Amino acid sequence: MDVQKMKKEMEEELTDNILPYWMTEMTDKENGGFYGRITGREILIPEAEKGAVLNARILWTFSSAYRILNREEYLATATRAKRYVIDHFYDKEFGGVFWSLDCKGHPLDTRKQIYALGFAIYGLSEYHRATGDKEALDYAIRLFESIEKHSFDSVKNGYCEALTRDWKEIADMRLSDKDENERKTMNSHLHILEPYTNLFRVWKDERLEKQIRNLIDIFTDRILNVKTGHLELFFNDDWVSKCRTVSYGHDIEASWLIHEATLVLGDRKMLEKVEPLVEYMAAAADEGLTDEGGLVYETFRDRGLTDADLHWWVQAENVVGYANLYQYFGDEIGMQKAFRCWEFIKRRLIDHKNGEWHWSIRADGTVNTDDDKAGFWKCPYHNGRMCMEIIERFS
Repeated sequence: MDVQKMKKEMEEELTDNILPYWMTEMTDKENGGFYGRITGREILIPEAEKGAVLNARILWTFSSAYRILNREEYLATATRAKRYVIDHFYDKEFGGVFWSLDCKGHPLDTRKQIYALGFAIYGLSEYHRATGDKEALDYAIRLFESIEKHSFDSVKNGYCEALTRDWKEIADMRLSDKDENERKTMNSHLHILEPYTNLFRVWKDERLEKQIRNLIDIFTDRILNVKTGHLELFFNDDWVSKCRTVSYGHDIEASWLIHEATLVLGDRKMLEKVEPLVEYMAAAADEGLTDEGGLVYETFRDRGLTDADLHWWVQAENVVGYANLYQYFGDEIGMQKAFRCWEFIKRRLIDHKNGEWHWSIRADGTVNTDDDKAGFWKCPYHNGRMCMEIIERFS
């Protein structure tokens, strides 16, 4: 395997498998936008709720695909997603985006999960980046203003996890049932940094730049455990973490997203601080590698247990993280790890019969068909982005 061969294979995977699946199987021609769910056994659930994260990630994926590959069908799907996000998910009364809609497009869960606002910025800013569309940029900026006004903690720093529809305190702030109910989380901060970085590519605002710098410092000074190289996941208001869970996929994903943010800022001094930590985080994620080249999900250190399932998104981020080490640090061994993980993905995770990727390969080696093929959390963003990152980095 060499880089150009992997790049060619990934472009074929993107254009022949991932993107066609979402265009043909998930487009909701009756109610608009996209369906909310297809099960792991390929059963469409047309009445499923429609999640903000799913729709924003579809918007980002097809906008990016159009920007890179310039195919009109990708622009059409991106535009469909843009319209649905603006016309249905955006809260015209209070600002922000609803967490979910019913299948007809009416608000269902109206809380303001900051993670979802972040992904809406990511998608809208990418649509503007691909097309120059002013409306998309205007809405991305509106969402930035909402996050800064309502979520940013100017006293203790960082961003709170969630609020009510009208931006009041909310008792249950969790992103999902498996998360801790804490006010500040690694995951949301990572997915604020990611869209802010993309927004800065097209909108050189001084406040935005300041907050990107601040987010990078939060990761290096607060979220990163300098003793282990792993990211802490959940924090109270005072940045105290009591959770001892290690998320290998987030370690490797954060390594390249933090590096990307620093590169986009173009600050050499900050790069000197960040780049050794990028390598440190990636090395820490190595602890989760399997003999086949995959990366396991999580370790619960306080219980001495490991969830050794091999999730689709973790493998995709693993490939990008190690390709990043090769591209910027000349890490040949890292690139070999990326190759091995890609071979594992091709052999085990891609659904060559029905399209897209399975949710995961279980620790016992069986395919997980209990979790979604497409749905609230199963989106084309991680695997689609992996393909596009490789295409762009090695063109």
